[in-house]
Amino acid sequence: MSRSWVRTLGNVRSFVGNALGGLRGGSNLASWAVAGTLAYFLWVKPQRELKRQQEERAALAAANDPYRYVEKTKPIPDPQERGVIYGNKGQSKKPDS
Repeated sequence: MSRSWVRTLGNVRSFVGNALGGLRGGSNLASWAVAGTLAYFLWVKPQRELKRQQEERAALAAANDPYRYVEKTKPIPDPQERGVIYGNKGQSKKPDS
């Protein structure tokens, strides 16, 4: 009974080793390092550089747009009580009693 988990562990190690290409030790580590380095320089780095360039272009386009809207001050609230009704300036609200 106690040997069954040892055998299961050995089978799992064997399966993982075979799935990783069957290499063991230093050659396995070296092959994974080479593969990871190639993947970084062929896929990850170019993708990051492309994204950075696109963000820079978008920032330059936004900065050079003379018609873009920039809020410089807070809007002044309408002093009228009921919005844009021009004849209501001199009247005050009657209290409910």
